[in-house]
Amino acid sequence: MRPLTAFIFCLTAALANAQSVFSTQYANQADLSVFVVEYENQCDLKVFKVDYANQAKGNDGLWYFVEHANQADKKVFFADYANQSDLKIFFVKYNNQAGWRDKTKQHLLY
Repeated sequence: MRPLTAFIFCLTAALANAQSVFSTQYANQADLSVFVVEYENQCDLKVFKVDYANQAKGNDGLWYFVEHANQADKKVFFADYANQSDLKIFFVKYNNQAGWRDKTKQHLLY
């Protein structure tokens, strides 16, 4: 029974995509480009920046920014213009406000 438990644990860990993010300087270094919009109703994803890596759970807009690219689940480039981006985000003040507004773009962070 132990091998089955270990397998389930590994499968669960692999599917629980934590959102540790690294901000790149150049677009060609990033997995996707994002643009920070001014108003919440313009975004695809509402993002809350968490203080600790273990708080960034799932693909729900809780992002933990890491210092090195090899620590990140996703590398993002902050675009200067909305039409240069793959995803439009809005930073929220509270973690319970984070989440997807446009779930058709959710695959970008898996």
